[in-house]
Amino acid sequence: MGEREYPADATLAPMSYRSLLILPLLGLAAASPGQDSHGEQAKVKEQELEEVRERISDLKQSMDAAAEERDRLTAELQDLEIEISKHRMRLKEIERNRQYTANKKKELDAELTERQKHLDEESGALAAQVRMAYMSGSEEKIKLLLNQRDPATLGRLMAYYRYLNDYRAENIAAVIDEIRKLDELRSQIAAEEARLKGLADTRYAELSKLNTSQESRKTVLASLRRKIDDEGKEVDRLAAQENDLTRLIAELTSILSDYPITSEQPFSTHKGRLTWPVAGTLRHDFGQPRVGGKVKWNGVVLSAPRGREVRAVYHGRVAFADWLAGMGLLVIVDHGEGYMTLYGYNETILTNTGDWVAPGDAIATVGDSGGQPQAGLYFELRRGTKPENPRRWVTRTPGG
Repeated sequence: MGEREYPADATLAPMSYRSLLILPLLGLAAASPGQDSHGEQAKVKEQELEEVRERISDLKQSMDAAAEERDRLTAELQDLEIEISKHRMRLKEIERNRQYTANKKKELDAELTERQKHLDEESGALAAQVRMAYMSGSEEKIKLLLNQRDPATLGRLMAYYRYLNDYRAENIAAVIDEIRKLDELRSQIAAEEARLKGLADTRYAELSKLNTSQESRKTVLASLRRKIDDEGKEVDRLAAQENDLTRLIAELTSILSDYPITSEQPFSTHKGRLTWPVAGTLRHDFGQPRVGGKVKWNGVVLSAPRGREVRAVYHGRVAFADWLAGMGLLVIVDHGEGYMTLYGYNETILTNTGDWVAPGDAIATVGDSGGQPQAGLYFELRRGTKPENPRRWVTRTPGG
């Protein structure tokens, strides 16, 4: 099938929550008689949220155990891809710190240059005053007192000398202050330079760990593909992964059923008006056959550069943010009315279970997790456990 080009990536501004009347994350909007303070309500909601997270975590562990029993290599792949994701997140944080430190050092260098210029000006002015005082001689005041001048003129001249001496003293103090500030700036610059070196060393070590993990991933993937080819059970593997995903969604729906999402503009009213979660080209389409036509795609796969931000298509609550066989690092967003959107194959996950998201919020970055041969995003839309064609819902291009 030919590839369809979507417009270039663009940052989407999150929509306002004013039009969305979502019930509190856990529990009803109205406080019970025993919860009069906002603090107590917040504690109760946080406790309930933690309980939901624990139930989802228990579900994930149960699925991991079943998957590991079924396929040890897949379990190894999960551990490695989660490890790789952590390394990439650390590298991004290191790069942010490096950029911040480099900018700060640049600002300090500019301030140092300006301070040095100011010091040179103050020093020049002070030197000129010292030369003037030397030329006039130290006995100038005594001469003025003894030359029998008019008292008014004498008073003005004495005031002039007093002002001149005060100005000299101020210049001396200013020069001393500039020297002190220069010393402080040099110390700060030295500290930032040391910090940059430390970040460079940390980055190098993290890159080394990342490369090691990636090499291990290649080895596991090669073993996994040989195993699949030898046994000829690719269809069975895909069917098992689909069963896992269906079970996950059914269980999540059950766990979150006590905490419904409601809004003035329900998800269903936006059919045909949603924006694609990432800019890319269509690699696999909904309903397209895979593995000899025995299995079909339940979503779409968009080719996109590794690391590009993946964005939520609508308001909702993150129901799942973890690794799943076949999907890799997966984010599931619950939009209410039984609708969920799924974002798979990610390189990193930028959100946590229970978080609220708005249209355009970055929730992950494009990757090749789940053992994919190249970077891209798997995007799926379900109502309950039934997949729906995303292209009937999502028509807008990022930035459009």
